[in-house]
Amino acid sequence: MPTHSKNWKKSLTDNQTQKQTQRQKVLNKFLNTHTAVRRIIGLGETIMDIIFKNEAPTAAVPGGSVFNAIISLGRMKQNVTMISETGNDHVGHAILRFMKENGVSTENVNVFSDGRSAISLAWLDNGGDADYMFYKDYPNARLEVEWPEIKNDDIVMIGSYFVLNPVLRPKVREFMEYARNNGALIYYDLNFRKTHRADAVRLYADILENLDYADIVRGSTEDIFNIFGYADAEKVYKSAIEFHCKNMICTDAGGDVKLFTNGKCRSFETRKIDAVSTIGAGDNFNAGTVYGLVRHGVSREDLASLTDSRWDSIIKCGIDFATDVCMSYSNSVSKEFAETYMAGI
Repeated sequence: MPTHSKNWKKSLTDNQTQKQTQRQKVLNKFLNTHTAVRRIIGLGETIMDIIFKNEAPTAAVPGGSVFNAIISLGRMKQNVTMISETGNDHVGHAILRFMKENGVSTENVNVFSDGRSAISLAWLDNGGDADYMFYKDYPNARLEVEWPEIKNDDIVMIGSYFVLNPVLRPKVREFMEYARNNGALIYYDLNFRKTHRADAVRLYADILENLDYADIVRGSTEDIFNIFGYADAEKVYKSAIEFHCKNMICTDAGGDVKLFTNGKCRSFETRKIDAVSTIGAGDNFNAGTVYGLVRHGVSREDLASLTDSRWDSIIKCGIDFATDVCMSYSNSVSKEFAETYMAGI
């Protein structure tokens, strides 16, 4: 073959490679711009978790179920804000600093002086699962904040007893109505602890109302049992949830993740690990799932016809986030994980 022919082919190949690289750069720039613009708003409590292992305090970490997810999303360089409340005290100041250090806006956090910041004591067993005691001293006036601006397809994350608390319920309802009217995608984490099991019947109507607002609901088998009295996820979905919310994700500690959507159930294997702490596992599954929704450009309208392959990518993000957080005493994904994940996804 003539030399000039070989050179021409090499030049053509190099040119094609350069064009592909340029296209990838343009695509990455678009994705980075897109993910930065779409806002993620969390509504939930802030608390200082004091973690005990072998009866000795091991770590003190700012937490809260939605809070943990929002911190992880802040570390993933998402546009995040948190609607919450904390005291004007040492604990509250530490929580606010922690939020700012992790890229989370504190503009919509009510800092009160008439009361004290919430604290939890978490005793870890050999499997990394926690048993809790809570200490709370809130003022009579709660959640005295202005709602942040919400635009179409922003994502709102709600969950736990915080959004069912009768004291806060009128404001929670007002916020969810505001979010829905502005076109937000609402992600609801049941996160219903056994300490509230006796209240399930009294709170049932509010749970159903949350489901009516939600576009995606996530619950563990334990949450489902505490609310509905049995842990059969498929039975609960068909009998109690599908009418209100079409998309349900059920996690089961280290067991398979189940997705119920479009009239079918799919299962996803999780990775077997030796967990240090499972305190933030469900919270960070939520964070990963929401990150997947944003990263893959899934709108609220898309959910009704989302393909299996797109769901696969989204659930994988949830599992990846949950796996990482179980490897430390932190309640959110590590900064090292965030940097590696953003570079490699």
